Amino acid sequence: MSFTAQVKDELSRVEGECPRCAYAELSAITRVCGTLSFRGSGRYSIRVATETGAVARTMIKLTHELFDLETPLTVRHSNLHNTRNYLIEIPEQEQLEGDLEELGILERGHGITPGVPQRLVQRDCCKRAFVRGAFMAGGFIADPRGDFHMEIAVTGERFAQDLMRIMGELGVDARLNRRRGSYAIYVKSFDEIEALLRAMGARRSAQAILNVRRVKSLKNDVNRRVNAEIANQARSTGAAAEQLELIARAERLVGLRALPPALREFCVLRRANPELSLAALGKRCSPPSSKSAMYHRVLRLQQLVEEREGEKDEKDHR
Repeated sequence: MSFTAQVKDELSRVEGECPRCAYAELSAITRVCGTLSFRGSGRYSIRVATETGAVARTMIKLTHELFDLETPLTVRHSNLHNTRNYLIEIPEQEQLEGDLEELGILERGHGITPGVPQRLVQRDCCKRAFVRGAFMAGGFIADPRGDFHMEIAVTGERFAQDLMRIMGELGVDARLNRRRGSYAIYVKSFDEIEALLRAMGARRSAQAILNVRRVKSLKNDVNRRVNAEIANQARSTGAAAEQLELIARAERLVGLRALPPALREFCVLRRANPELSLAALGKRCSPPSSKSAMYHRVLRLQQLVEEREGEKDEKDHR
């Protein structure tokens, strides 16, 4: 089962917080994945198609709880994609027009409602129910082990804008993207996705992505530490190679025995331990020296070598 299917299955088991929540949720499901047919005055029918059993189950359950409507269900199996398709048909019935008006899908004398009727989402709990229904009908959420991405695909710009506004009132900052005549309301931020899941009532799914985020954060922290250590080792190796070359020049120009004791100790230790950092090398001195003290020894040795090379160049020019 995909992560999207898991979330929708959890949402299908969430109960509304007030009697009006069921109307908001059913309205959203019908608007997002339903097709309304009109055959003359007062003659309407609805077809709702979905590949998610949880959506079909919720649609039929809420329709039977709220209205006395016939809801024949057809289940078709696709051998090609190994999926099921659920088709719910609400045929022409005497009371259907009034029920559609109750759901805010129709406006008497004006046809289909372009946006979301405010009377359906006056309470915060009803707003949560409406968004829950919209996500169940047209939502997608990526597996959090990959990228964080969540979206709801709808038709109608006014409806999309209203749905995005409702999500904003629930504390979720969503974006709108137009796609070939339809609209995708999406969020990519982990915090926004977690907030939206919790607002809809999918607390178990919200906790699941929180756990994934913690694992990702831990892995990223380990990777950063490993990369930093590798970089430090690379820098140390490069610095050690430069120091060995400096020691070889000092040996040619001055001779290690002629160097001051501190510099001579550094040269001997560096040649014996080319893999160590300056800090680790300093611990092997007698007495132990700090990284800063070892760095100053390198600078003193470099200055001495450059002075001798300058004197040699002057002699060569005479």
